[in-house]
Amino acid sequence: MQQTWFITGSSRGLGRALVRAALEAGDLVAATARDPEQLADLVAEFGDRVRPIRLDVTDPEAARSALGEAIQHFGRIDVLVNNAGYANVSPIETTEDADFRTQFETNFWGVYNVTKAALPILREQKGGLVVQISSMGGRVGGSPGIASYQAAKFAIDGFSRVLRTETAPLGVKVLVVEPSGFRTDWAGSSMAVHAIPEAYEQTVGAMNTRVRQSAEGPAGDPVRAAEILVRVAKRHDIPDHLPLGVNAAEGSIRLDRRLLEEDQKWREVSRSADFAEPYPAPFPPDLATA
Repeated sequence: MQQTWFITGSSRGLGRALVRAALEAGDLVAATARDPEQLADLVAEFGDRVRPIRLDVTDPEAARSALGEAIQHFGRIDVLVNNAGYANVSPIETTEDADFRTQFETNFWGVYNVTKAALPILREQKGGLVVQISSMGGRVGGSPGIASYQAAKFAIDGFSRVLRTETAPLGVKVLVVEPSGFRTDWAGSSMAVHAIPEAYEQTVGAMNTRVRQSAEGPAGDPVRAAEILVRVAKRHDIPDHLPLGVNAAEGSIRLDRRLLEEDQKWREVSRSADFAEPYPAPFPPDLATA
């Protein structure tokens, strides 16, 4: 089954690996990037099965124009992948407001812009798959130093849950992908590390050292991840969320178990807030922590 893909952030990292994996599977790809000339080698290799398109995802009109160009060239879009994104490092206390907002413009509003522009196309087609490249941090969270990035990824999940409900009757499926660390440029030249005050060395500083200065690099293979996603996209049974990588898979399971235990522990207190429920409800034991 040949599919037509529209992928943002295609010039490097997971986006580029995904473009190649889709092309090697025999598919067609509209590959977008701020600088589409970086995709010239793929055009030389795969010809008109790949269409490089210039796109700044923070520009809603550019998103509509890029999707229009893809439709004009290929006729349809079967798989939309919102992959473009980046993170800068600094503690919340000292992060410049403008930097926090600028990251959010790409990491959340870029997803919003491209998804919204694609919906009339998918609705008219009566189907399609929207793949949101989120992060393990968008599910588990708590990674010091990248608050804007993780806040945007959590926002993408909330946005995608509503999108999934609204578009299911239209034949549209929505997959949120949650990778852990992969050997891409995400933590390299794409990431600016701002000054880290001494008070945050044990949290933000330690995370920066582990992420950016490890000799081994992250465990995840972007080629494998891309091949997995191409295979998933050709299934009828598609998960709502897909962690990718050992840390993502195991971390998500640990979180789910902890949340379930906590919800069960506080269940009676939570229920007691409704008029019809017994009140007051006994609180669980208040255990001191060392």
